[in-house]
Amino acid sequence: MQGINAGDTAFVLMCTALVCMMTPALALFYGGLVKQRDMLSIMIQNFVCMGVVGLIWVFGGFSLVFGPDINGVIGNISTYFGMYHVGIGPNPAYAKSVPFIMVFAYQMMFAIITPALMTGAFVGRFQFGAYLLFIAFWTGLVYLPAAHWIWGGGFLAKMGVVDFAGGIVIHTAAGFSALATAAYLGKRKLGVGEKESMPASLPLVALGAGLLWFGWFGFNAGGAYAADALAAYAFTNTMLAGSIAMLVWMFWEWLETRRPSFSGVLVGAVAGLATITPASGYVEPMAALLIGAAGATVCYYARYVQKWLKIDDTLEVWRAHGVGGVTGALLIGVLASSHINQVQASAHQLGVQALAVAIVAAWAVIITLVLLKALDAMGILRVPEEVQLAGLDVAETGERAVNLWNMDSKRAE
Repeated sequence: MQGINAGDTAFVLMCTALVCMMTPALALFYGGLVKQRDMLSIMIQNFVCMGVVGLIWVFGGFSLVFGPDINGVIGNISTYFGMYHVGIGPNPAYAKSVPFIMVFAYQMMFAIITPALMTGAFVGRFQFGAYLLFIAFWTGLVYLPAAHWIWGGGFLAKMGVVDFAGGIVIHTAAGFSALATAAYLGKRKLGVGEKESMPASLPLVALGAGLLWFGWFGFNAGGAYAADALAAYAFTNTMLAGSIAMLVWMFWEWLETRRPSFSGVLVGAVAGLATITPASGYVEPMAALLIGAAGATVCYYARYVQKWLKIDDTLEVWRAHGVGGVTGALLIGVLASSHINQVQASAHQLGVQALAVAIVAAWAVIITLVLLKALDAMGILRVPEEVQLAGLDVAETGERAVNLWNMDSKRAE
């Protein structure tokens, strides 16, 4: 078909697969960081997003984001509902050389991983049935409008706000919603002498982090929708930011505790990747190094803000994703180069970026609290204390993540 470029299409196909892999990778990353008794409960929360959000995306989600703009607020739901008019021909408004159906598929992966990011904040405290309702309504009321405001031609896009791969739409929205959810649910219930931080498997965390980093190349570079120079910049910037963030996080931790930690190295890299995400297609590689270093520093020291707030964000989702996404989005206004993607650093750009961050964060928090209040009123939100102490895996799935030497069978005998 005229207009379709085989190389660009193959590139976007690959990037879509990479981003799809990031949701299972996140399950491994989170699953290794939590206590063994809650590994499966958080992993199923991640995987199930691929089902729930995938269907939402088909039946109205994509259209609400990328359909014709209605008053700068939302897209027309009927335009692409049920994939109507989402065909193999290109749509020049979004990607002129790849089938429009690939824009649909690539953006679907973004929508899927966004609510999954929040799960690390409320480990062991959110009933699974309520969680399914929560992510469905959260996707419809928070993610879809925010994505339209910036990526679908909404009012923020018209003001000049940019977000290459989701620092505002994904990381800011998910990070601040995660913080609000953790605050609403309160602290975890721990056994006598039990520590808050008891990772079940750091090798599993490493596997998840490695796959996340690998997938992040598709997450960021795919936003170019072409195998071109812009994709090359986003790809390179992603690597550089993650690399330096890992080292800077390790430096700050070593300085504070007199030794590095493996978990800190991994989390630092993820923080840098989250920070470069919104700016990856707007800055030079040397600027990406600055962004990665700044992201690791701000995210690391955000722990003191979290302690002051006294919020039990289990895996510190707000620090790595919320703070990282905000930092990267703001630094576009400071470090963007018009030689990369027609966006130049300026006071105006910094101002509109800050306004977008504030609006999306506030909207995410407000809607999240409304949804939690509604679920709480229904009596289906909170996990009973005794179940928290025993763990959600057996209570909710009837399974255990690890059963060495068939110990469960021996107990039954």
